[in-house]
Amino acid sequence: MSVDLKELTDHDHSDECPVCRAQDIVQSALLPAASAWEANDELPHFSVALQGAAELLGVMLEEGISREDIESALGQLLDDIEQRIVEDQVMGGPPKGSA
Repeated sequence: MSVDLKELTDHDHSDECPVCRAQDIVQSALLPAASAWEANDELPHFSVALQGAAELLGVMLEEGISREDIESALGQLLDDIEQRIVEDQVMGGPPKGSA
């Protein structure tokens, strides 16, 4: 199975963009769910997020995507997230811990 990770990280910010839609799903459903599971099961903050992310990346490894390709794509995504956080703070975005 060949997966082009560039297609999963580069987007045009349109309503039809699959990357933007995936980000919306994560932000509106997965993040609140992870936070609720942690609270409900008295788990440390970020434990579900960290373990969940690692396990999902592990599935990608099992599917034959190289660790180097995953790390490169993840690095790009983290760079984008850090930039968005800075922009949100400048624009008066959500306070820390509001997720």
